[in-house]
Order: sequence, then C-alpha cells, then structure tokens
Amino acid sequence: MPKPIKKKIAKKTISGTEASGTLSRLKKSAEERKRFLITALAAVVLSALAIGGFFLYSNTQKNKAQKLEYEAYKIYYGLYQKQPFAGEERYKKAAEIFGKAYDTRKSPVSLYYIANCYYELGKYEDSLNALKELNRKFPDDEKFVPLSYYKMAMISLKKGSAEEALKAFAVLYNYKTGTYKDLSLIESGKILEAQGKTEEAKKKYEELAKDFPQSPFAEEAKARIEKKKG
Repeated sequence: MPKPIKKKIAKKTISGTEASGTLSRLKKSAEERKRFLITALAAVVLSALAIGGFFLYSNTQKNKAQKLEYEAYKIYYGLYQKQPFAGEERYKKAAEIFGKAYDTRKSPVSLYYIANCYYELGKYEDSLNALKELNRKFPDDEKFVPLSYYKMAMISLKKGSAEEALKAFAVLYNYKTGTYKDLSLIESGKILEAQGKTEEAKKKYEELAKDFPQSPFAEEAKARIEKKKG
C-alpha cells in the first residue's frame, strides 16, 4: 500500500518590501515620539510661564522668579542669544539661573528644568533628587508631575535599572489625568522586549494599538507586533 504523500506547508516569509515598510514605520514613529515629547513639554512650559501675566514684570518675588525662569529657559534652548552657550556650559548656566528662580519663588517649572539640566550634564542623582523634591512639594501639579516620572524612568535606564524604570512608567500609566498612558505603554513594551519578555511586551503594544489608535506611537506598536509575527 503506497504511503500517503505529506503536503509541505510553506512558511510565511517577510518580503524585502514588507521589512522595509516596517523599518520605515519604526523610524517615522521614533521621529513622531520625539516631536510629541518636545511639543508636550513646550506647551506645558509656555502655559506655566504665561500664567500671572509673565511679561508684566514688577518688583514682586513672583515676577522676579518668572523673569529668571524665562532667561534660563532661553539659555537652555539656545533661544534669542547673540552668543549662545555651547555644550555643557549651556546647561550649567541654565541650572544656575533656574536655581536662582527657585530660591526666589518655589516653582515646579524651575525644579523640573534644574533636573533636566543635571540630566544633560550626566548628574543623574542630582537630577533624581530634584524630581523627587518636585513630587514632594507639588504633588497636585498635573503638568509637571507626570513629566517628572517620565524623566525618572529615563534616569533609571541610564543607570541600568530597567525594573526601576518600569515602576516609574507604571506610575505614569496610572496617573490620574491619563495623559501619557500611550507613552508609558510603548516605553514599557520596549523595556520588556529588551529583557526577553516578549509576551508581556506584546500585550503592551496590543493595548496601545487597540486603545490609542490616534497615538503618535500606535504605528510603532503595530510594527513591533508585526515584527514578532515574522
């Protein structure tokens, strides 16, 4: 009796065009993430500085602090400077002036940028301490508290502590405003993926793609899901 012939099942392969498309989507998503964070931060800062009639300087402590914050802000971003500070000097000078602003009047704006300056200078512990002080002194600030947790996560990654970064992203995910849930999901997914926890990472990407289809990170999440299927 002749043996039955087994049919070979062709394995699904990813064409060069599909792979190129996936890579293109990942690059586009990375650029969108960068623009998203810059835009979000700029909106928060400009809103914070505008409150109280920023351009109406007077001799009050509040307006003195706001003037200092604005000067430091320009140095930090290299705006409207005839001779912008270069390299580390830019962040050192900005940190100095933000520090004076904070001494004049306690503000989450100054603290957040002090932390950013330390971060850019590689002083991660100092940056972390400034962020912790921000959360301790301004726990109800819905603009800078979530941004501080994102920065804490980035510091943890710089220090090689993925677990601490995941904890910070979990706080960001559960924050009452829900503003950065999608950001938390994509970043947590990438950390889990790097740890080899592919199924956990996939769940993060799937939640992002399903619940936040309009997110600037949705395409990256979809691309990472497709990459795993291949």
